[in-house]
Amino acid sequence: MTQVNMTVNGKSASGDVEGRTLLAQFLRDDQGLTGTHIGCDTSQCGACVVHVNGEAVKACTMLAIEADGATVGTIEGQANDDGSLNVIQQAFQDHHGLQCGFCTPGMVMSAAALLKDNPKPSEAEIRHYLDGNICRCTGYHNIVKAIMAASGQDVSAIAAE
Repeated sequence: MTQVNMTVNGKSASGDVEGRTLLAQFLRDDQGLTGTHIGCDTSQCGACVVHVNGEAVKACTMLAIEADGATVGTIEGQANDDGSLNVIQQAFQDHHGLQCGFCTPGMVMSAAALLKDNPKPSEAEIRHYLDGNICRCTGYHNIVKAIMAASGQDVSAIAAE
């Protein structure tokens, strides 16, 4: 067992892990942050996206020991300080960017990383960026619309699907 220490959503987090423990397992099992979903264990679906030192990573393919000393952000840390939804989360709700919700944490975390790097992405740029995230319910249209709305762009001309 190896002790890992990191900052998760602004709070100190530590634990003893086996060398094979994935970051997703550490967050879910040791820290109780179950918003980081494990959908495929193969890095294909994106439901486990978190931010490590400000970069979007798939937590099902990163070992917890690789995050030792890092700053990690999960979906639980995305809400505003008063607990209300942040602008991206609110846009997903307002524009029906979710149905079953399983992919939503990973989509929101990916959207946050995209908007940090590209504050006004085009529809094509959003679709390209989300290439590593799978949604089995929405058909992506409303997810893209929600991300565009979260970026402050006018989406009134985009037809609902």
